[in-house]
Amino acid sequence: MILFPAIDLKNGQCVRLEQGDMARATVFNLNPAAQAQSFVEQGFEYLHVVDLDGAFAGKPVNAQAVEAMLKAIKIPVQLGGGIRDLATVEAWLDKGISRVIIGTAAVRDPELVKAAAKKFPGRVAVGLDARDGKVAVEGWAETSQVTVLEIAQRFEDAGVAAIIFTDIARDGLLKGLNLDATIALADAISIPVIASGGLASIEDVKAMLTPRARKLAGAIAGRALYDGRLDPAAALTLIRDARRS
Repeated sequence: MILFPAIDLKNGQCVRLEQGDMARATVFNLNPAAQAQSFVEQGFEYLHVVDLDGAFAGKPVNAQAVEAMLKAIKIPVQLGGGIRDLATVEAWLDKGISRVIIGTAAVRDPELVKAAAKKFPGRVAVGLDARDGKVAVEGWAETSQVTVLEIAQRFEDAGVAAIIFTDIARDGLLKGLNLDATIALADAISIPVIASGGLASIEDVKAMLTPRARKLAGAIAGRALYDGRLDPAAALTLIRDARRS
């Protein structure tokens, strides 16, 4: 299991939203590259970045901040937000992003995901953000009529590296991961699933390491890290010990 620290970008700054609402943003760091560096120093081995403005605009907006992070750190970075065509996928991978996350376009244009995953094996993930089980798109501003499982199943044989499943109702509220829904999704498909939304404490990390969650590929931690509710050293030690055993 990989624990991904999250950097969400809005106006070039590192923020956290509550339930995906851009009006409920807390700025945690004015310098995303320094924040990324801090996560590396804490021992994290993979960074999760979202261009929030890009998710709404449908194209990259915080490219400068992302490029500054890529210069500052050497660990792999996965990036989502505003990636809606093959040219954007290719451009980010060329710049050093390890894995792109396609969200809205996975719902609206599944053929893009399939083409990208075929062209760049292992480097394309699908971000599925759900409100009451239905997938939300356009930076969570709209809810579709399709379930997470229906979309995930479209990509079963496409070579997608991971599905990142976010429960919007919990995101940024520190209510704990929705492990039941995430595990149910992981059990129903063969693509690795990463849990996101609501990770609140070391208890969530422990729950990720129980036998019932063994199919999960990782979890994304945001506000709990910024608020100091999750001790990075303790969480990473737990994960390392679990890998050894």
